[in-house]
Amino acid sequence: MHLYTQSASPNGQRVSIFLKEKGLELPMTEIDLRAGENLSEEYRAKNPFGRVPVLELDDGSYLSESQAICRYMEGMHPDPNFFGTTDEEQAFIEMWSRRVELNIMIPVAQAFRNITGFFKDREKVVPEWGEVAAEAAQTAVSIVNDHLANNEYLTGNRYTIADMTLAITLNFAKNVGQDLLSAEHIARWHAEVVARPAFS
Repeated sequence: MHLYTQSASPNGQRVSIFLKEKGLELPMTEIDLRAGENLSEEYRAKNPFGRVPVLELDDGSYLSESQAICRYMEGMHPDPNFFGTTDEEQAFIEMWSRRVELNIMIPVAQAFRNITGFFKDREKVVPEWGEVAAEAAQTAVSIVNDHLANNEYLTGNRYTIADMTLAITLNFAKNVGQDLLSAEHIARWHAEVVARPAFS
């Protein structure tokens, strides 16, 4: 297997941290997003949407989307487990993973791209939409903060892929000027998660 990634991107970090939590290493190639390497014909043959990361499997096929790559690696290396073991546990982890992605990760990314115009050479940017997205992320984090008042982690007392995704998202948000870490319970939870060796 071979991983094509951009280690500093949120989705690249999700796979990287997941692999560290599993104690796994993969050969990898860094893709320069700013230079548009992900938009090349060669890279689009691996992923027509031009996103990172992409995992090349041993049979020569390509698996993209960071959550799917993590799930695939979990299937190959089930311990320690981060996607759940029972049907109920898997469902709640999936629920929180989707909540984080749809309500926080995507709005943070939209705010970054539209407010800063970082990729304005290859996409239409709408600063007003970026502001709306930033507000939506703040509202969602407030809801998660209330949830964490009575839960150690997103799914209770169990650290999962959903926690990894949220921590990575909030780190990225802070790095691009969207500090979403001020709420009491989010701050407590975040400090505990990023203290894990995989985040170092």
